[in-house]
Amino acid sequence: MNKGVKIRGKVSKPKDVKATISRLFKYVGAYRLRLLIVVLCIMVSAVVGVLGSMFIRTLIDDYITPLLITANPDFSGLLTKLIQMAIIYAIGVLAGYLYNRLMAVLSQGVLHKIRSDMFSHMQTLPIRYFDAHSHGEVMSHYTNDADTLRQMIAQAFPQVLSSIMTIVSVFFAMISLSLWLTLLVLGFAGIMMFVVKKLSGKSGKYFVRQQQSLGALNGYIEEMINGQRVVKVFCHEEKAKEDFQQRNADLCGNATQANKFANILGPITNNMGHVLYVLLAIVGAALGLANVTNYSLSGVSTITLGMIASFLTLSRSFVMPLSQVAQQLSSIIMALAGAERIFTLMDEISEEDEGYVTLVRAKYVDGVLTETAERTGLWAWKHPHTDGGDITYTELTGDIVLDDVDFGYTEDKTVLHNVSLYAKPGQKIAFVGATGAGKTTITNLINRFYDIADGKIRYDGININKIKKNDLRHSLGVVLQDVNLFTGTVMDNIRYGKLDATDADCIRAAKLANADGFIRMLPDGYQTVLTGDGSGLSQGQRQLISIARAAVADPPVMILDEATSSIDTRTEAIVQKGMDALMHGRTVFVIAHRLSTVRNSDAIMVLDKGAIIERGDHQSLIQQRGTYYRLYTGAFELS
Repeated sequence: MNKGVKIRGKVSKPKDVKATISRLFKYVGAYRLRLLIVVLCIMVSAVVGVLGSMFIRTLIDDYITPLLITANPDFSGLLTKLIQMAIIYAIGVLAGYLYNRLMAVLSQGVLHKIRSDMFSHMQTLPIRYFDAHSHGEVMSHYTNDADTLRQMIAQAFPQVLSSIMTIVSVFFAMISLSLWLTLLVLGFAGIMMFVVKKLSGKSGKYFVRQQQSLGALNGYIEEMINGQRVVKVFCHEEKAKEDFQQRNADLCGNATQANKFANILGPITNNMGHVLYVLLAIVGAALGLANVTNYSLSGVSTITLGMIASFLTLSRSFVMPLSQVAQQLSSIIMALAGAERIFTLMDEISEEDEGYVTLVRAKYVDGVLTETAERTGLWAWKHPHTDGGDITYTELTGDIVLDDVDFGYTEDKTVLHNVSLYAKPGQKIAFVGATGAGKTTITNLINRFYDIADGKIRYDGININKIKKNDLRHSLGVVLQDVNLFTGTVMDNIRYGKLDATDADCIRAAKLANADGFIRMLPDGYQTVLTGDGSGLSQGQRQLISIARAAVADPPVMILDEATSSIDTRTEAIVQKGMDALMHGRTVFVIAHRLSTVRNSDAIMVLDKGAIIERGDHQSLIQQRGTYYRLYTGAFELS
């Protein structure tokens, strides 16, 4: 039962881009050798491109032009040069193939690590986080955000790196040909970068909003899919479509604005490159015809036809990378927005656990409780050394006490007020009351899904804040109203309650829960594979498997949160026998709307607005003729 406010589509403001890039490079740094090889291959590819452009000058000025004015031309020198260039181009092709293949491996490796870290961290988050974020929004981090990162690492990153190296190498190649023409290219490139900056700045903010809108839309879709039966029962289709259209329109608007500016970057830079090409041809021809002295890194010379042709090719190699960087900016911005969302999840504060008391197997040796590795059926709380003292052990019996407990899901609203109760080992305590009275909240506090605001909860005389959360929860068996079955066999789903349980243990638990009969009638019995949260089973059968899962854990304390509410009356009678066997000798907390299931409880707590207003066993509460009496006799019903 989720408490708190659902926050859909809400994300924090974008973090520092430099910090995001720095964190990404920490993941990429694990592949330093591959990355070094990629950089070298990109350098080789860029140099090969420049050599190809420079070869045009040599080809025209040193071979083609002389051959045109020779009566008996000798093509052997030209053939040798062409073979050399073919080898150089082959090296460039090989380098390009190698770095693209390495980047595919690198990108998938980085994403594998990020997903693993994200999932591992998600397991440490408190229940409060999942109450405040829709499942679809969280899933969006693993799908959409991770995919944008893949595209950036596998495609945008090497493309940008290649473009930068090409720009640098082409720049020096142009200077070695003509200073005048290089200045013209630089001036035009400055204008181009100004345009790119303006357009990319406009698209960047919309790409961030696009990722946020996508997460919100995914959250809504996931919610509607899970609740499709409710949508149809209440004829809510039109309203659901209306809400979907609103979220879809938000995504469409943000995506349109983002891609509108991003998509015109390419055509603008390409056309500006064409303009530059024409200008260079005109200016270069004019300088050549006017015999203007040409200055370059190689010295003073005159502008030749081969030089102009080579320079025109180099200008394309200079402008094209600028255009490619501009086109990749959109995917980089979107990927960084996705990375920020991923790192926001990874920066969420993990569930804190200051506990130090642990749960261990135990046995009595000469009347003294000691720790053992054997399966004795006896458990104990292990207290570590305190102030140099010896390790002490407290037998786990299931004695639970709540003393003046106050709690609120938010600081400004208290939902439990001065709740005090006790459950002695083997007692069955029932909670009844209207929805929202605080029944499930009490069991959430015993599990330490949330921490109390005031008061104390003691387990076998130990403040539960001192018990490690995993050990505390290991001692509790929980059967919820909402059953979650996982993809796998029936046996696997039962064993989920205790991973080291044998098949015999699981079958014994199923028999205890009266689930063995229908399980054996399934196509493959206990090896029947369940999918879609056990969609092929009835609600009652799914609940029986859930009860068997709790039974196999064999915990000393059981929490049954309306465990039989989804089972029909006939099935409930069958299950109740198994439940009684399951509860025998254990401390049990029962939440139920059907008062018939709590009649035999040792104590019944009637809650209203977060406070216990009546307590006692069935007979005493009936004699009081108070709220419980009116509930039981039907004077009014639980809502």
